[in-house]
Amino acid sequence: MALSVEHLRRTYGAFTAVDDLSFEVRAGEIVGLIGPNGAGKTTTLRSLAGILKPTSGLVRIDTHDLTGAPLEAKRRLAFMPDEPHLFEYLTVTEHLRLIGRLYGVPDIDRRSTALLGELELTGKETALPNELSRGMRQKVVIACGLVRDATTLLFDEPLTGLDPIGIRRMRTTIVARARDGAAILLSSHLLHLVEEVCTRVIIMDRGRKIADGTVAELASRADLAEAGSNLEQIFFRVTGHDTAGTAR
Repeated sequence: MALSVEHLRRTYGAFTAVDDLSFEVRAGEIVGLIGPNGAGKTTTLRSLAGILKPTSGLVRIDTHDLTGAPLEAKRRLAFMPDEPHLFEYLTVTEHLRLIGRLYGVPDIDRRSTALLGELELTGKETALPNELSRGMRQKVVIACGLVRDATTLLFDEPLTGLDPIGIRRMRTTIVARARDGAAILLSSHLLHLVEEVCTRVIIMDRGRKIADGTVAELASRADLAEAGSNLEQIFFRVTGHDTAGTAR
């Protein structure tokens, strides 16, 4: 088991952002994490990445407890956030070399060259962040996460700022990492992407998991029988809204 989450809870004072969340992501799986704004998705991802300390619950990465053995756990995961925060005075290549030094990545220059080609960043090696578009900065963040051999990959809105060609390439990149054995948790509002690439879907609302399964499994649930068979229809039904956005 690459990623295991047991009874995760995260509060901010009296507000509970994530409440009693449990799930697993196995090697080779791509699990979609979806929900309305404020459902707790980003808080969940930041808690899994070790940026936020869970109020209670247990997170394991390859059996390593994120709280009890944080170095071993974090060595095996990579988190690609939705906001591309980069070092202002480091070039694209320098960002990757920094990651290589921090994590002891062998042959970092070869890996970087191959990855920049895969993500269509060839020719931008010496560019600084302020010389890049929003989409290109997002690609640099993702390149920094993929340049080492993490077994668990956490993506928060990975397609923000990408053009249609970039979206197709990024989709291929994500699927390829799962095929190579990574466990992937992907949060996105692009439901068609989630339905296309994810092997399973978790739907959150108000901090709680309200559905978990393949699209076919969710479509066959008795309480969702009238929703239809695609993920968008299921999403609106399970979160209590019809396709016109009217609350039931």
